[in-house]
Formats: sequence, structure tokens, C-alpha cells
Amino acid sequence: MDAIPNTIAEGMKVFDSAMHSIGKVDTFRITDEAPDQPEIDAAGVSPVLEDERDTMSALLADVFSPGDDLPRELQEKALREGFVRLDADGFLASDRYIFPEHIDRVEGDRLILNVRKDDLLKA
Repeated sequence: MDAIPNTIAEGMKVFDSAMHSIGKVDTFRITDEAPDQPEIDAAGVSPVLEDERDTMSALLADVFSPGDDLPRELQEKALREGFVRLDADGFLASDRYIFPEHIDRVEGDRLILNVRKDDLLKA
């Protein structure tokens, strides 16, 4: 998929490519640009992330926690292309980041991935 679907919602169940339930959508950001009009800011974010920020550093600090292992380049990619943060099932399970290329489809209230949970970057 080229972009995070605009039908994403917090709490939506997430399934991997083997159709195993792996968690739920914690937060998300759809994209920073309209693909055919890069000069237009078309960002869609979960309610948790709605406040505007003046700088990239402030936005990165608000979206990604200090304990996240996501390198700065991937953080910027996530803000530019969109991402979903997975609240992984399991007591000791690490949360994960889902990027547009990991998404197969949305079916009702389910987000279906084209990869397995272990193929996603840990948060």
C-alpha cells in the first residue's frame, strides 16, 4: 500500500499476514503530504497527536518516546509517509511500527498486514 488508509482508527484490531491477531492500533499518522500535490499538508493523525508543533524536533519528541529504537531517519520517514503504532498483544510484547508498505487492506474494523509481527520494527 502506498499510504496509511484514511479509515484507520485507534483501537482497531491488527492482524498479520497469517491472520493472527497481533494487537490494536495505538496511535497513527496518515501522511504529511498529498501524493499528487506535495505542497499541500494533508496530515491526518490520531486524536492523541492532533496538536500542531512548530518544529520537526518538537513533533518527533511528541510522537516517538525516548525509549523507541527507531532511528531518526525512520522517524522522519514515518512522519512523511505515515505510520501506525501497534499496541502489541501480550504482557511483555514490544509495541511495533507499521508503515504503509506493511499494510495489505482494511476490512471493517480490522487492519490486515502483508507481513508477520516479527517483520515490524519494535517501538
